[in-house]
Amino acid sequence: MKKAILFFAAAGLLMTSCQKFKKAEGGLEYKIVDDNAKEKAVSGDLLALDMVVKTDRDSTMQSTYDMGVPQIVQLYPDSIIAKNPGDPTGLFKYVGEGDSLVFKINLDSMAAKTHQPKPEFADKFIVYSIKVKKHFKKGKLTDQQLGEQVQKYFEEELNKHKAAEPAKLEKYIKDKSLKTTKTASGLQYVITKPGTGANAKVGDSIHVNYVGSLTTGKVFDTNLPDVAKKEKIFNAQRPYEALKFQLGVDGVIPGWTEAFQLFNKGTKATLVIPSSLAYGDRPSGVIPPYAPLVFEVEVLDIKPGKVPAPTATTPGMVAPTGTTAPATTAPATKAPAAKK
Repeated sequence: MKKAILFFAAAGLLMTSCQKFKKAEGGLEYKIVDDNAKEKAVSGDLLALDMVVKTDRDSTMQSTYDMGVPQIVQLYPDSIIAKNPGDPTGLFKYVGEGDSLVFKINLDSMAAKTHQPKPEFADKFIVYSIKVKKHFKKGKLTDQQLGEQVQKYFEEELNKHKAAEPAKLEKYIKDKSLKTTKTASGLQYVITKPGTGANAKVGDSIHVNYVGSLTTGKVFDTNLPDVAKKEKIFNAQRPYEALKFQLGVDGVIPGWTEAFQLFNKGTKATLVIPSSLAYGDRPSGVIPPYAPLVFEVEVLDIKPGKVPAPTATTPGMVAPTGTTAPATTAPATKAPAAKK
């Protein structure tokens, strides 16, 4: 994290000195921030990049630091790059492992080339800050051999996230001074306001308000418009209303299926859900692999329903004992979906 902060600071300093940027074809402007690699990328090589994409209004559009997984790019032959002036891939021949690069895409030039209106989310530029984490050299390797190197690298990166998860959980609970109840599955929860009546059961329809966040505090989803606006994740295209789902039928993560069977109408609770009951090793949106999730939930209503008829569980689907395997749905419409 410290390295990332220092890198952002350096990139920000350079972006305020536009006269230091070099010109490239197609409206690109670029600057090499760190130039330490002895070997630069050549045609056919692959690079694992950490990347932050911002507008010139300093609004972050994308960040691999949030995802926790780098992005892979391939350096194309000069003949292909020559046919696509302004393609930033051509800039990667200037960098190798450990190097950093900042480049800006001119939106006026891009609009003229594509004959599309200039987007309104920026004034003139989209700014990319790149850090090369790993350089995979094609050389005489076959595509399969090169792919195996990349696969091994990503497995190592995933294992780092997996190893770090227990400490993330422990630190979050300690820092928040939470006195959680822990179930056999690893789910932890705190009831902050008791409800009344019978607990929800499989087949019931549940109406809830929720705010989902990472243990870093970053909110990734909510059905509450005021929270969404405050956290800058508001989407005018989605309805902000109580989330409704049938427990054990509709596609929610296993941690939710288990937790809501512990609550009755009116309950407010904090859920701390390990990745094994959420997305596991799959990144999703801004949720990194092996990320424990935190939900603030409120049970607005419980409507009795029928227990669904037993069906064969889909191979590979994770579902709590005694429930049918739920289908996958996107976080924007439901809580994060069951792992496949």
